[in-house]
Amino acid sequence: MAQMNNGGMGKGSRVRVKFDGDGMGVFKRLMGYALKENKKKFILACVLIVLSSVASLGGSAFLGIFVDNYIEPLRGSANPDFSGMIGALCALGALFLSGAICTYIFNRIMIVVSQGTLLRMRNEMFAHMQKLPLKFFDTNTHGNLMSRYTNDTDVMRQMLSQTIPQLISSVITVIGTLAMMIFYSVTLTLVALVFVMGMFLLTQKIAKKSGTYFLGQQVSLGKVNGYIEEMMSGQKVVKVFCYEERAKERFHLINDELRVNGMRANGLANTIGPISNNIGYVQYIFVAFVAALLSMNGTWIAISPYGWVSGLSGALSLGAIVSFLMFVRSFNMPIQQVTQQFNSIVMAFAGAARIFEVMDAVAEDEGGKVTLVKGTQTGEEFVEGDGKDWAWKVPEGEKGEYVPLKGDIRFYGVTFGYTPEKTVLHDISLYAKPGQKIAFVGSTGAGKTTITNLINRFYDIQSGTITYDGINIRDIKKDDLRRSLGTVLQDTHLFTGTVLENIRYSRLDATDEECIEAARLAGADTFIRHFPDGYNTLLTADGANLSQGQRQLLSIARAMASKCPVLILDEATSSIDTRTEALIEKGMDKLMEGRTVFVIAHRLSTVRNSQAIMVLEHGKIIERGNHEQLIAQKGKYYQLYTGAFELD
Repeated sequence: MAQMNNGGMGKGSRVRVKFDGDGMGVFKRLMGYALKENKKKFILACVLIVLSSVASLGGSAFLGIFVDNYIEPLRGSANPDFSGMIGALCALGALFLSGAICTYIFNRIMIVVSQGTLLRMRNEMFAHMQKLPLKFFDTNTHGNLMSRYTNDTDVMRQMLSQTIPQLISSVITVIGTLAMMIFYSVTLTLVALVFVMGMFLLTQKIAKKSGTYFLGQQVSLGKVNGYIEEMMSGQKVVKVFCYEERAKERFHLINDELRVNGMRANGLANTIGPISNNIGYVQYIFVAFVAALLSMNGTWIAISPYGWVSGLSGALSLGAIVSFLMFVRSFNMPIQQVTQQFNSIVMAFAGAARIFEVMDAVAEDEGGKVTLVKGTQTGEEFVEGDGKDWAWKVPEGEKGEYVPLKGDIRFYGVTFGYTPEKTVLHDISLYAKPGQKIAFVGSTGAGKTTITNLINRFYDIQSGTITYDGINIRDIKKDDLRRSLGTVLQDTHLFTGTVLENIRYSRLDATDEECIEAARLAGADTFIRHFPDGYNTLLTADGANLSQGQRQLLSIARAMASKCPVLILDEATSSIDTRTEALIEKGMDKLMEGRTVFVIAHRLSTVRNSQAIMVLEHGKIIERGNHEQLIAQKGKYYQLYTGAFELD
């Protein structure tokens, strides 16, 4: 895999990246994906590559025969006969045509193989990302992750569809050509190999150095994508605070880092081709000169099977020299092509390593074996089926034990920190009985949202216990746990689709009538019906055509449509005016009947009717009680409510 060391940002800065020695492991894993469902197609492509290479080698060999048998006899002939030459040319044309057809077919096959491989990799990467914990997305920019689906997969496409076939063809061509060169002349072959070794050593040195910069280029490209995505999503904030110039300066620095890495990588890589070509030209001329010199002087010292077969007494004919020079070009060409493709190989390895980095990220623990099932509760007995009741199914023997879903949530001495160095919650103990409304108030950073995150198991606690209907939530499968919780987050997010589809997102089997009723209770029905297409209005770009308050109302409607026994409202009405909030409260009061509700709010008027209010400060519960009890205590809540102290 790749090791990356991001240096300081600044003009001319670059990202130093190097392979940790597992480049072959990356290649094997990548080929494993390519061959997983396309093994037969890949084998067929390899066969066609062999046939194409054989046709090319055969054409080069045939040229020598053509010169000796058809060109040379015409010299000084009074009545030249071209009939045999025309047939030979047709045979030569058929040979090259068959090679071209094989090349076309295997290229088409490799396109299918490469696109199928990338399809599976993108599907697996996306599926795996759905299993990753929130911490992963907190530590990786969205643009950087998106770059792995686009830029990194594209460089792998180029490698699979072009570079790998080129490598296979080159290996076959080199082996076949070397055999033919030895067949013609061992001496000239050794002369040619001296230049090849020099070419190889020089290009290897250049390629190794450029590889570092190509890996850095991929990392820099991900950083550029991440910054662009961040600026696009925060464009309103940029304009409100006149941050345009600073944003441009920051982008110029990141973009310059990409330029520097790209310039250094491509600058070195682009020298490989001209150097290889020039060495090849010198080699071609030198071999031709030596062959001609020795042949003319009659001092050809060679272990030449060709000479033995053709009876040339050690000297090569003109046609044989032509064929040998063609083989020299054929021998150099694949080596030059491989060196020129090196940048594609390194970039593909870098892209594959970045994709495998996501695939290898530790998935979120699914939790225990307790599941949420639907059925009918009759007295003490619960029967699984299509009923309207829900229960926790605890594996116990063959049939299992059913615990009715009520919404009884309790914390016992819970301590938690997002990082081991900083504890956010200190020894938190609380309970929420079924049907109770529990409110959390306190300053920003006191730990209010963290408590609700722990109920959802977005993060796992370091110590203590959280139970749900008497069951440790670690024993409940996370999907089932979250299905029982209706949550309205601080940051509302709407998906591309109709208004109705966005409300139904919380419960896919909800009917249109249920979604509309949820919107009515949330106070969203009125503005939705003012849209030209009503509930069929298409929302795009995270609901960019809606106000922040309207987006929050749809988020509330989505939670209402879930019909979950537990509701978590994290600043659910922060973007709604007080008049609309008063209307929503009536609907929400009806919705909350029989449900356990956790409320986080800065407006203390929204939590007055809570059965219990928890006042948090620095991750600790410093006061608890209902509104009247806390007012009577004249502590922090009293100061907040009377305005003697304001929430920050």
